[in-house]
Amino acid sequence: MDHFAGLDVSVKETSVCIVDDTGKIVREVKVASEPEALLAVLTNPVYHFKRIGLEAGPLSQWLYSAFAEAGLPVVCVETRHMQAVLKAQINKTDRNDARGIAQMMRVGLYRPVHVKSLRSQKLRMLLTHRKLLQSKAIAIENDLRGTLRNFGLKVGMVGTVKFEGRIKELVENLPDLANLVEPLLIVRRALREQIVILHRRLPVACARSAFRLRCWSVIAARARRRARSAGMSGRTAPE
Repeated sequence: MDHFAGLDVSVKETSVCIVDDTGKIVREVKVASEPEALLAVLTNPVYHFKRIGLEAGPLSQWLYSAFAEAGLPVVCVETRHMQAVLKAQINKTDRNDARGIAQMMRVGLYRPVHVKSLRSQKLRMLLTHRKLLQSKAIAIENDLRGTLRNFGLKVGMVGTVKFEGRIKELVENLPDLANLVEPLLIVRRALREQIVILHRRLPVACARSAFRLRCWSVIAARARRRARSAGMSGRTAPE
């Protein structure tokens, strides 16, 4: 007899519902949202799972990878489609959601989504953090340009490397302004140093990846566009 399972995952606990091919509930349990605790339930030899469903969410990629490595037929379901099906329930609870997901797996009423590998997630995290640091550094540079302009101090067109020196040159004879801009220059310097570190890790992260060439072409194109816009607007181009 085939079995189907539905998992309603939250941060701390996950509601699990197991049904047979007739739709009868075989077992319901709530366990910690950890791969070990869930695998202890799902790898029971009593059950022969045909599909195990969980909703796409913050923990779904982590749990999906653990289930796939264990050889379980796990399916990650598109969030909006699942919510449209489950909202028809009168009482919406974690237990009832798990029941609904299990029944969706049984009748095949679901829309699967692609789950990225952990390697892809790490690369995405690297690019996201690098972009975040770049945006903060540019925000500080633009803020310094704008605030100093109020005192008639114009930074002008200057590259990233010479930006700090240009700011110090402008406020050299204004000690009160120098004290105000120094904290921002320290933070900007630290951000730029970390951007360089993350940038140097990109070739390692992309090595032996079919995505490597496309990734680097996108990065180079963005850098060229930012350099052009910086030259037109007089703003500092990010590294």
